[in-house]
Amino acid sequence: MAISYRSGVSRKTNDSVRLIVTTIMGMVFGYFIGVSFPSVYLTRFHKTSMDDHHNVERSFPENLGSGNIPLTPKVYVPTNPRGAESLPPGIVVSESDLYLRRLWGEPREDLKIKPKYLVTFTVGLNQKQNIDAAVKKFSQDFQILLFHYDGRITEWDQFEWSKHAVHISVRKQTKWWYAKRFLHPDIVAAYEYIFIWDEDLGVEHFNGDRYIKLVKKHGLEISQPGLEPNEGLTWQMTKRRGDKEVHKETEEKPGWCKDPRLPPCAAFVEIMAPVFSRKAWRCVWHMIQNDLVHGWGLDFALRRCVEPAHEKIGVVDSQWIVHQVIPSLGSQGEAENGKAPWENVRERCRYEWGLFQDRLAKADKQYFTQLGRN
Repeated sequence: MAISYRSGVSRKTNDSVRLIVTTIMGMVFGYFIGVSFPSVYLTRFHKTSMDDHHNVERSFPENLGSGNIPLTPKVYVPTNPRGAESLPPGIVVSESDLYLRRLWGEPREDLKIKPKYLVTFTVGLNQKQNIDAAVKKFSQDFQILLFHYDGRITEWDQFEWSKHAVHISVRKQTKWWYAKRFLHPDIVAAYEYIFIWDEDLGVEHFNGDRYIKLVKKHGLEISQPGLEPNEGLTWQMTKRRGDKEVHKETEEKPGWCKDPRLPPCAAFVEIMAPVFSRKAWRCVWHMIQNDLVHGWGLDFALRRCVEPAHEKIGVVDSQWIVHQVIPSLGSQGEAENGKAPWENVRERCRYEWGLFQDRLAKADKQYFTQLGRN
């Protein structure tokens, strides 16, 4: 027993030594393989993943460092958009659009038609029939975007066109609030013209394609359809003229126009149904104040975004609309201080008008004072 026991210990000792030596050699061999592996030239490999059934080929990184960590080249391109200076220019996509994309297939096959123009309405469900009539005045070249101030979206599915429209819903907000947040120039850069319209417009005598032709023909960067005069307050400049395609100037009441080339006698459209070229909108968007949501006063300042304004701002008479003056959004306000919701809304509109004019005057003064110092 003793001899057998000692003999067993000896065999175990030899086996242990061989195991240790083999393990050490394996570790050394594995280390050299690991170190030398990145230098092996590999062209391509098939990644085992969900992509296999598409037979997608992936290029293996050729600039691996130790530990197989890719070595990212240092990039700094000051001409890139702000925040993207560390990216190679070829990968930077600084603009977007509102085109709808599929969840399957190849991206290049997503769009059969690319709309050239963007039409936005700020809507409540009570005006759905009016909006339905308006949308039908625009061809497939126009992308429809609805801003819903009452939070009700699914009810619009009864209209076939609604299934292809873009819907954005935030309760009790105005179209200029939406425009500032969702119509950044880089987001709508794909569209030649942007319509920012109210929901209570009668469009029986309007056609979108004909309107665009006239805007291009007369070189209008900022425009609106002519308004059929009614009992509501309408500026002389925006009233429809029956003997013209387009007009760019008018005569107002005595004392209103100190210069015939300035608003409201020229270079002027109202904020209910404006249409902007891509270039003009890039300027106008920056002028919209983030906290002023009704847009009052903006119409008198639009001329700052085109030059010469009295030639590039105008009213399209032969494609005209009716302002129905239905205060749907105004009814979304709150009754306070013994006043009805629409009265409180109108009060804020007037306040914003004065505040915007004050800010613009102050900005002018600061700029020209600084210019004088330089």
